[in-house]
Amino acid sequence: MSLISFIKNNTRLDTTKITNTVSMLNQDYSIPFISRYRKEKTGGLNEVDIFEIEKSKKNYEELSKRKEYILKTLNERGVSDSSLFDNINKTQSLSDLEDYYLPHKKKRKTKAEVARKNGLEPLAQKIMEDTNMNISKYADSFTNENIKNKDEVLEGARHIISEWVSENMLIRNGLRRRFSEGATVVSKVVKSKEKDPKAQKYRDYFNMTTNISKCSSHRLLAILRAENEGFIKTKTTIDKEVSISFIERKLAKGNSQSTEQIKLAIADSYKRLLEPAISNETLSLYRTKAEDIAIKVFSTNLEQLLLSSPLSGKNILAIDPGFRSGCKVVSLNKQGDFLKYNTIYPHEPQMKYLEAADTVANHIKKYNIEAIAIGNGTASRETEEFINKLNLDSDISVFVVSEAGASIYSASEVAREEFPDIDLTQRGAISIGRRLADPLAELVKIDAKSIGVGQYQHDVDATKLKSELDNTVEHCVNKVGVNLNTASKYLLSYVSGIGPKLAENIVVYRTENGAFTDRKQLRKVKRLGDKAYEQSIAFLRIENAKNPLDNTRIHPERYSLINKIAKDNNIDLASLISNKDLLDSIDVSVYKDENIGVSTLKDIIDELKKPGLDPREPLKNFEFDKSIKTINDLKTGDILPGIVNNITNFGCFVDIGIKESGLVHVSKLSNNFVKDINDIVKLQQQVEVRVEEVDLERKRIQLSMCF
Repeated sequence: MSLISFIKNNTRLDTTKITNTVSMLNQDYSIPFISRYRKEKTGGLNEVDIFEIEKSKKNYEELSKRKEYILKTLNERGVSDSSLFDNINKTQSLSDLEDYYLPHKKKRKTKAEVARKNGLEPLAQKIMEDTNMNISKYADSFTNENIKNKDEVLEGARHIISEWVSENMLIRNGLRRRFSEGATVVSKVVKSKEKDPKAQKYRDYFNMTTNISKCSSHRLLAILRAENEGFIKTKTTIDKEVSISFIERKLAKGNSQSTEQIKLAIADSYKRLLEPAISNETLSLYRTKAEDIAIKVFSTNLEQLLLSSPLSGKNILAIDPGFRSGCKVVSLNKQGDFLKYNTIYPHEPQMKYLEAADTVANHIKKYNIEAIAIGNGTASRETEEFINKLNLDSDISVFVVSEAGASIYSASEVAREEFPDIDLTQRGAISIGRRLADPLAELVKIDAKSIGVGQYQHDVDATKLKSELDNTVEHCVNKVGVNLNTASKYLLSYVSGIGPKLAENIVVYRTENGAFTDRKQLRKVKRLGDKAYEQSIAFLRIENAKNPLDNTRIHPERYSLINKIAKDNNIDLASLISNKDLLDSIDVSVYKDENIGVSTLKDIIDELKKPGLDPREPLKNFEFDKSIKTINDLKTGDILPGIVNNITNFGCFVDIGIKESGLVHVSKLSNNFVKDINDIVKLQQQVEVRVEEVDLERKRIQLSMCF
């Protein structure tokens, strides 16, 4: 089967769209570029569709590579079964491919191999083919110096038959279906670990039996983690008698001596070969599905976090709060540059309140502070209360900002490179302030796994997770766009067609030559060729550029068209941009040709109406309930404001201003059925919740959004 047919079977997309998209992927064009600027070729496919095409393409290539190896190996071993080769070439399933190869794999010293060396394969074949033979009489002729009697002869023959049974594709596929639909996962606590405090978070799984097909992804990953940490033991199984009866109906018909030997071989094959293999395969399959769901949840959360509302263009005072070690205070200018650092001690045990107040006041006055960012870690509420008591100018807004990953950033090579002369604590405060100003620009510097918006991200396939998260970051960066003159090399590296080395070269050029004033200058950057320019340029913005189109998402390849539109309407370019009434009146179909379609033309008009518009929502101020400072202050029935800080497939977690976040289970998100949690809540969304239950011992809070 061809690559295009394979992808079509997996995606159900149009053949022409797939063909053109694959052609561009083969030329190393990025998904954001293909999706936005090559709609005529893709037929308007979105990034999700193109990503699925890319994934199917990789699967096909992996399958083809494995086929090539297997066919080469079979040829080297002198296998000449044309029907086998034909089946291998035709299969689209990796499991079927491995089943075809299984009988021909080199085997270690198995019981069946030993029996073959003792000359028992003809007897095994005879038992399978002749149901009327006198086995006792026939078996005696196979005794030799290694097998002394009839019982040993028959046992050896059964070992060979057992292997044949385990390699039978019909049997394996039949058992796969049965395991997939009806297998149960049984978990038991390791007795010596039952009282271990670290095991208590897994106590729901100390003695549990659940159907694997109905076990939610987060529960399965929790069970597997608990087993990996040594707190429980698990087993995946189905009804043994039903499985064996299924195999017997296929291979052991009748009631002869041969049939009896075949049944004994089937029982042995199931216990020793089939059940362990199919059980592990089934668990692996469901684990992969659970991982895919966990990765998708993480990716969705990450996208929402990266696209959180920015507070750009403000001078910011950032505070990393603490008690004994004090609060780290830094001032940042509108570009996010570090200006000044102090440590203040407004809380116990030092309680230097007046000194702390003077320090904050000096920062505000000297650096014309317009907003204050307070990290949401230890002493956050107390620090917010301290700031609010200072009677600040009403124009100064106070925000509580997530610290997740700030400590990871502070100790990272990225942070050391940015701030080689200041310590970890200062870097952490700077990161808190910068993520208020522009979450996307700051968070791209942190390993996505450390940001804290997923679940079981440390238990899933690391390569698959990294690929998905890198795609998410790339999507977000290119959706928002990047200021070519202010973006860090870390942010630039995610721009379509750029990458780390070119990003570094751009920053070097900018440092040596000053700010870019024209997109064409990008061509002067070292090693930035035509393809990189073509893919990246429309995602890069230049404020106050010579050409106003350089601060839009419009690709330079369309500049001549826009000049024509302006000329046709007897207006200059500057007057065309943002002229909504005129732009609404333009019939875009007039400009349609074989190279540009209506979809692209509409994109251009929309961008001209609101050039360079940031797609992120404006930031709204927010206040937690000041009377709630610890979990001990909570009472059932309390109605509280909160911010969604994590989303899973079983509910969302809400920050209500204390150390512990509360869980709103999916059943408590809405009075109506919830198909997708993301239809109800988004990360960083401000919500109102009711306290349903408080478990002080386990530090768990159950919340509801149903009123």
